Order: sequence, then structure tokens, then C-alpha cells
Amino acid sequence: MKRHNTIKVVLITVLVFMLLSWILPAAYFQSSYVEQGRVQMGLFDLFTYPTTALSYFGYIALFILVVGGFYGILNKIPAYRILLDKIAKSFKKRGKIVLSIMMVLLAVITSICGLQLGLIIFFPFLIAVILLMGYDKLVAALTVVGSTMLGIAGTTFAYANTSVVLSTLSVKITSNMLVKIIILVVGLGLLIFNTIRYINKMEKASKERKKTTKKTESKEESTFAAKLDDFVPAATKSKAKVWPIAVAFSVIFVIMIMAFISWSGAFNITAFDQATTSVTGFKIFGFNLFGKLLGNVNAFGSWTLAELMATMIIFVGLLMIIYKVKFNEGLQAFITGAKRALEPAVLVILIYTCLVIATYHPFQLVIYKSLFSITKGFNVFTSSIAAIFAGLFNVDPLYTFQSVLPYLASIVSDKATYKIIAVVYQAMYGVTMLIAPTSVILMGILSYLGISYKDWFKNVWKLVLELVIIMLIIFTILVLI
Repeated sequence: MKRHNTIKVVLITVLVFMLLSWILPAAYFQSSYVEQGRVQMGLFDLFTYPTTALSYFGYIALFILVVGGFYGILNKIPAYRILLDKIAKSFKKRGKIVLSIMMVLLAVITSICGLQLGLIIFFPFLIAVILLMGYDKLVAALTVVGSTMLGIAGTTFAYANTSVVLSTLSVKITSNMLVKIIILVVGLGLLIFNTIRYINKMEKASKERKKTTKKTESKEESTFAAKLDDFVPAATKSKAKVWPIAVAFSVIFVIMIMAFISWSGAFNITAFDQATTSVTGFKIFGFNLFGKLLGNVNAFGSWTLAELMATMIIFVGLLMIIYKVKFNEGLQAFITGAKRALEPAVLVILIYTCLVIATYHPFQLVIYKSLFSITKGFNVFTSSIAAIFAGLFNVDPLYTFQSVLPYLASIVSDKATYKIIAVVYQAMYGVTMLIAPTSVILMGILSYLGISYKDWFKNVWKLVLELVIIMLIIFTILVLI
């Protein structure tokens, strides 16, 4: 595989967006559809827009660098490799079942919490376990990327991902809940089936090769075979105790889930908001001690990646103390890990540069208007195509839905269809992010694993096609009933 393939793909995507600003006229919707003529992107904008993306979305890139540094320090602790080996050894005999459980857990967490970015904390750990179990890099990518995107497609209570949909279409988060669950279950079923089919294919090829005298590997195996040293620390004969790291991962996981469930938005539970206000407002002899010590802290249900970064740093600091890692060694390990995460972090900025282009040069609404004019009112097929384009152009779910739904709502008079529209756009956005070159998680994981975008596309297009067909059938049934 050629180096930096994902960077090249995203840079080409940026240039395509630039070209579209010259080809298509710009338009925006504000109570009515307004055409602006062509608003072309200039050459110097190629350099200023990444700065804009950095100012608005740099915290995501910083989060990825901190995750890299977090694992850089863990790789210096022998107990981390011992923990990985123990988990992989216990899971290996039931590998396919374990992979299926991983996919279900990741998808359900994303569906309920909207934690697609937060889960990045655990991706290097899960990938290391999968590779140590004997599977290749494509299986690892399908597990973490596939399940996360299908969790978005089958979003249930993740208010952070659906707030624009709910407010624009005036629908409740519980609307069509059964349909959302069906989309989640069916999507996961297809993902698990395709992943296991690929594994079986590789296992069969391996057995056949062992029966022959040929020593060359198949093209597919050489493409996705993993060099373990790139993803797990060196094996060790140390007898270090693993429970502190296991506890740290467990506590981080529980805190993350509790902190990102939208308690007030999805369930109307305000207990955490009230508790946080009480703690930060508590005074001792008239002095707001806890408020000053904690600073600006959000309540559970309103956490951001900033709080997750603080949590990681606190716990990895504790682990350094427990395992007696010297500060200078830990700092150097953190820097080494952050360097490893540099390319995915750069990808984040470049991908969000595409969002800046689509926002400053709004050519996309012209496409949606043309699609919607093909049919009268709401149509499953034109809306699904529009949802795919919206995902490609806007990266983030909130920007995606804001780019198209206000205009669609203005031309669809039958408000009974709004509940269906909400499901269509949420589901198709998730499916699109499985293959879009503007998908932050997809491109970041491909870069981390060293899988080219071409190889990924070649191996998942059938899965994506199956998902699209199934989604269209579900949407059509919804309209008919």
C-alpha cells in the first residue's frame, strides 16, 4: 500500500469540492430558497480554510492526539501487553462470537449515547485484541467502523446526533422507535454476516495454501496482514499485575457512558444537572470551594471531548504512579504516541475543511432542489439520494441535516411524513459514513491501520449496497403503511 493514501484521497476530495464551487451556483434557504449565482473558491482559500477548520474543529484533532499519547504511555507499561494477551487468549476460541458481541456493543452505545467520536478512546485497544486473536486489519476495521456507523444509522436516544432532525421536523425522539431498532438490528446482522463470510474465506484460503507447496501469500492476505509490533507493545515476561489497567479502562468506560447519555434531552432526567449545580455551588464559610476547584465542569449528559481528554490524562497519570513510570519517560512516550496519531489528526482538519467549503460556497442546495423537483412531495428514493449527498458534503450529522431538512420541510406539506423523513435521513447518513471519503472515523481508522481507501471500498461496497437496498425496502414499507 502506498504511504499516506488517506491523506491523498481527502486532498483530492477537497479539490473536488473546490471544482463544484465553480460548476454549480450557490443557494441557501432562509424562509425561502435564494440563489446567489456562483460563489467560487479561490486558490488562497485552500490555505485559509484549513485554518478555519482548525479554529472550529481543532478540539477533535487534539482529542485524537491525546488518545495517541494515552496509548503511547500504556505501551510503556508491561501490564498493558499482559492484559491484551490474556484477553486475546481467552477470546480466541470463540473469536467470531466475540467479534459479533463487540459489534453489537459498539453499535448500541452509539445508538443510545451518540458516542461515535468518544469511542475512539477504545479503538486502539479493541484493534489490538482483534489482531492478537489472529484476525487481519480489515476485520478490525469492519468491527470498529462498521458497528459505529450502523449505530448512527439506527440511532435511538442519541439526542446529540438527532437534535436538528427533531427540532426541524418537530418530531419526538421516540417517534418510529421500533423502526429505528429494526434498522439497527438488520444493519448489524448484515455487518456480522459479511464480516464472518470474509473471515471464512480467508480461513479457507489459508487451509488450501497449507495443502500446497506454494510459499507465496494470496494478494488479499498480503494486503491486510498486520505487523503486530505496529499495534501492540512488545511481548514481555514481566509478572506485573493487570488489575489497575483493567480497572482504569472499566471506570473510563462507565464514566463515558454515563456522561454522554442525553439524560435531559432524551429522558427528561435532570438529576445530574441539579447535582452538578449543587456541588459547584456549595460554599464553605462563604467560599465556593468545589466550584473553584472544579472550574467549568459540565453535568453528566452534557460532556464534551474536553472532559474525556481530562479523564484520560488523570487516569493515565495514576497508572504512571502505580506502575512507577518516571515523568520524563512518560512524557516521551506520550509524545511518541501523539506522533503516531498525527496523520489521523491532520485528516480531521482536512475533512472538516470540506465542511467549511460546503458552508462558505453553498452549492449543495441546488442539487437537493433538483432531486426533489423530480417528484412531487416526499419521495423515498430522491430523499435517500439527497441524504447520501448531504452526508458526503457535510461530515458532521448536525450540519448534514441542517443543510437539507429545512428546505425539504418547506416543500413537503404532508407533516405526517416527517417521522419517516427523520428515519430516512438518520439511517442513510450512517450508511454513507461507511464509505464516504469525508467520514472522520472511517478515514482515521484506515490511516491508523494502513488500509488504502481503494482496498476498503473494494471490500465493503457490497455490504453498503445491501444496506441501501434493505433501507429502501424498510422506508417504502413505512410509506405504504
